[in-house]
Amino acid sequence: MSNHVRNGRRRRLVLAATVVGMLGATACSTNPSDAAGGGVTLDLIAYSTPETAYNEITERFSATGDGEGVEFSTSYGPSGDQSRAVEGGQAADYVNFSLESDMTRLVDAGLVADDWNAGEHQGIVADSVVVIVTRPGNPLGIEGWEDIVEPGVEIVSPNPGSSGGARWNLLAAYGHALEVNGGDEEAARSYLVDFFTNAVALPGSARDALTSFTSGVGDVLISYENEAILARQNGEELDYIVPDETLLIETPAAVTEGAEPEAQAFLDYLYTDEAQASFLKYGYRPVVEGVTGEVEGANDPADPFPAPTTLFTVGEDFGGWPEAAEKFFADGEDGEPLGLVAEVQQETGKLGE
Repeated sequence: MSNHVRNGRRRRLVLAATVVGMLGATACSTNPSDAAGGGVTLDLIAYSTPETAYNEITERFSATGDGEGVEFSTSYGPSGDQSRAVEGGQAADYVNFSLESDMTRLVDAGLVADDWNAGEHQGIVADSVVVIVTRPGNPLGIEGWEDIVEPGVEIVSPNPGSSGGARWNLLAAYGHALEVNGGDEEAARSYLVDFFTNAVALPGSARDALTSFTSGVGDVLISYENEAILARQNGEELDYIVPDETLLIETPAAVTEGAEPEAQAFLDYLYTDEAQASFLKYGYRPVVEGVTGEVEGANDPADPFPAPTTLFTVGEDFGGWPEAAEKFFADGEDGEPLGLVAEVQQETGKLGE
């Protein structure tokens, strides 16, 4: 694999963001608008981390001509749990998950059109990368993936059984181990054993993992870059490292079948400079080129999104999400073999919350 940043969508990762503002998010919430009148209410279902951005984006959308009279009922939580809830009947007009496989579940259920990713941005509304978060001043001198599996280093990362963020994290870690060991899959598996051996907490979602870490658990947190930036904006004292080898996080969104027409207008709005600026404001990397500015809370606010030396993608390096999900995260139901990560979790006894 070449050690350079690939072309196409990944070139956008060097873009900066617009001016930042206030934040305050919870892991899961239901927050109907208080606006009066006979407008449409859209059910927005998303994974845990973009809540703060959506608080601003939905307000801005409602101030547009297409959004006039539109209210939002929102729910945020672990990506897999959110997807399964919609599959099970939870009302949803617009969905945004951490993983493509969580969207595929709804396609298979007939709840999202199978061409949801046919547009210019392939259904992706915001990007991030996997980072390593440390205590203030980085007291252990963590520089990259090898340092976190040293004996005694306590790792916090969400549980891959429920959290999309966890799956990005583990593929990033595995990709690093594969890269530095010349493609040796046994060595990469051994790395995952060391990773889970050092894991002291595997909370249900990326947001829960951040909460656990900021409450004092662990030495390092494996997380989204935007989560680390958001935490700093919110006054948390922590440092973070963009590893030399990391993974591009792509977050898919779609409207559901039979959704209110305003849901499509909202999805279209997310690709405007204004909406992308809100994502960037809270630490997400843009999917639309040309949105620039400083990002409070980034390591370098004026140049907030450094390009990693090697940037993996699930599509190019892991065969796409269907293949990656089967190889790494299959849970052994219906007689299927366990995925590699699930197998290592059982082996180490680290099954998570």
